[in-house]
Amino acid sequence: MGATSAEHGASLVTPGAAGRIFSSPVRTFILIFLLSFAIRAALLAVWVSNHQDFYRLGGEIGRVTLSLLRTGQFADPYMIPTGPTAHPTPLSPALLALIYHVFGITASAGYVRALVGISSHSLLYALLPWFARRLGLGTCAGIFAGVACALIPMQGLGEAIGPGATAHASLALALLTVAFAHRWTADRPSAAGSFLLGLGCGAAFHVLPPLLLVLVGYLMFELWWKRGRRQWLLSACVAAGAILACVPWTWRNYTALHGFFFIRSNFGLEFRIANQPGADADIEVSMARAGTLRHPSENLEEARQVRELGEAEYNRRAVNEALAWIRTHPAEFWRLTLMRFLHFWCGPLRYPLLAGLFTAVTMLAILGLRRTLPALDAPRRVTLLVPLATFPLVYYVVSYVAHYPAPLAWMLLLLASAEVRHWRGRRAIEV
Repeated sequence: MGATSAEHGASLVTPGAAGRIFSSPVRTFILIFLLSFAIRAALLAVWVSNHQDFYRLGGEIGRVTLSLLRTGQFADPYMIPTGPTAHPTPLSPALLALIYHVFGITASAGYVRALVGISSHSLLYALLPWFARRLGLGTCAGIFAGVACALIPMQGLGEAIGPGATAHASLALALLTVAFAHRWTADRPSAAGSFLLGLGCGAAFHVLPPLLLVLVGYLMFELWWKRGRRQWLLSACVAAGAILACVPWTWRNYTALHGFFFIRSNFGLEFRIANQPGADADIEVSMARAGTLRHPSENLEEARQVRELGEAEYNRRAVNEALAWIRTHPAEFWRLTLMRFLHFWCGPLRYPLLAGLFTAVTMLAILGLRRTLPALDAPRRVTLLVPLATFPLVYYVVSYVAHYPAPLAWMLLLLASAEVRHWRGRRAIEV
């Protein structure tokens, strides 16, 4: 099985002109990066020519950034000042605060913000051939996916004008996946290496909290796969590193918000929005249907409650409200959960063309997964299956937002590309 996996993961390229262009991993990385960067830079130029205030800060992340700049406090994400917050993850506001501290609230800061985002997405797409090879999917599939992503901004204008939060989340998941694939195929992992891996996982949680579910799945597999006292020690070292990395932010949240929760405080708010009278699987439909949602960014009364109760207590009460509604409306809850599942994997159903495109990618990925799994050894199968099974779980109980499935898109595109590569036959050659 290991030999089959190694052969499947060999560096394969298409013969002819494309084969010569992509024959070198370094050249491939540079070409995909530059192609992606150029297209998104052109989109940025077009957008800026029609939106002179593109550098302004808005939304929860923008408001927290302004709070950091003005008061040094990670606070006030809603429509009125509400005090300390853990609504957004810490990376994006901190990154934006650094940029805007250096350049001021000016167009220069907006350009730097956009270039950071463009570079982050371009880096992700340029690394897809390497990710594909490390996961046993074949470099050719990675090249195909990387070029496709470079040509077509999957997240729209957000890839050209945003700070790259989606790319950072995708990179966090991809690097964690590759790290565990390497760990399970290495000769003898060490306790120190396991602890460092745990620290990396804990840092990744601050970018993408649902990665906790992926880590739990990975640790459960390795405890089952390699039974023994030493394996328990190594897995405990990973868990200890992850816990240690989370201690500073958890302590800050406890002292500032007076409550314990994992990285972000807003689960109760999102859970209630998704499970209440008038809710739809898609949050945009809920907003149109119900008018102003009970969200502190849009509802003044809710924002006042956050200020009076504190963010942690507000979210605890929101969880209880949602659970009470679910107990009295179980059939509606399961209907919404099914629809959220469909939205996650099939895209925004209110836009049939987009939904058709996302559904096609998902179906191709399923076919690619079915074709690829028999050629892989057990560790590489698990590195693919666990994120697909565990990462979306939290998003089945909250309203669909377009960027929620994005951190998994790179994996789906690699699997879809592996299926397309098979359709093209065996014209690939070893380089």
